Amino acid sequence: MNKLLIIGINTRSIINSALNLNYEVYNISYFQTADFPEINNSISIINEKKDISSGFFENQYDPKKLLEKGEQFLEIADNIILTSGISIDDFKGKYKKYTSKIIANKNISSIENKYKFYKKIKNKYLTPETFFIKDIHESFEIIKNNPSKKYIIKPVTGSGGYNVNLLNKDILNQLNSNNKNWIIQEYISGKSISSSILSSKKIQKQIATSRLLTGNDFNQNNYIYIGNIVPLPNEKINQKIKIISENLIKDFKLIGSNGIDYIIKDNKIYLIEINPRLQGTYECIENVLNINLLKAHIEAFKNNFININKINGYSYKKIVYAKNKIKYKKLNMNNIYDLPYVGSITEKYEPLLTIIDKNKNLKKLIKNVNKTNLEIERQLYNTN
Repeated sequence: MNKLLIIGINTRSIINSALNLNYEVYNISYFQTADFPEINNSISIINEKKDISSGFFENQYDPKKLLEKGEQFLEIADNIILTSGISIDDFKGKYKKYTSKIIANKNISSIENKYKFYKKIKNKYLTPETFFIKDIHESFEIIKNNPSKKYIIKPVTGSGGYNVNLLNKDILNQLNSNNKNWIIQEYISGKSISSSILSSKKIQKQIATSRLLTGNDFNQNNYIYIGNIVPLPNEKINQKIKIISENLIKDFKLIGSNGIDYIIKDNKIYLIEINPRLQGTYECIENVLNINLLKAHIEAFKNNFININKINGYSYKKIVYAKNKIKYKKLNMNNIYDLPYVGSITEKYEPLLTIIDKNKNLKKLIKNVNKTNLEIERQLYNTN
């Protein structure tokens, strides 16, 4: 039996899919939640304990730590699947020898580098004007020369919406330009949309679209990833995005499961970025299509395209972030996942748990998720 290694920030959902396939499953992850499936071979960076804080993800996370801590699994594995938080470009130096085991797109530097990606697509697709800045002071000039526009500043590489901010002088004064390379991108005040594409060498097919949710959608003044609602209930927009997405995947010669992010404003579709990997919509897509998306991803790299069912209903994923520093106590709800260990401490604004639900009626689904969110707050923070 082949040994399949899953690596990423939070691998719970993909491990569950892997356990339904004919593999001996291994795991290297940053988080290992209380509801993580039981497997014999698992390593995590954060090992939650009673009365101990899990710390601050943004300050602590480094994909190299995953590779360092789990190197024995890299050696043992026959195949490797990368999930959110780690890229094939992280396999440098002594880890480069393991890249042949990775089931992923290999030449993606021009996609993951947001400025290189912008230069490749700006003359073919509608996309926000983007500048690479070598020095923070260049940002002041851009603002000065374009007084009627707003801009977002974000790292050249990265995911999850971390370090993405609406550009102003206060933000610029906080940034240390020596630590990261930054881009400045024209701010488009529309709805964020995600397209999920499955492709083999010959077939490129959009299998779902979703409303992409960030902190900005919940008046939190940030762009950190909150979740998705799958599918997007707008057939006209879906069809327009389908054409663009399938052409993009073909242009960049991407295989497997990949995601593309857009912003919709005044019926115009602005291309933002491609995520050349399994996406945060993973469980929602499995819910509405009733498929094993990991199997579909692996088979696509063998040039096999599995049968994709018609979408049935809606699925909503919402990551709940801690409102205050909190010691977790057990919650009995059937639609919450990524659960902390009882008694462990989650810091303010850090991810606490995830709500994932499904329903054939979109309004009922949103109502159920909102109700669960309120109940979580009531029980953990004693709110009424």
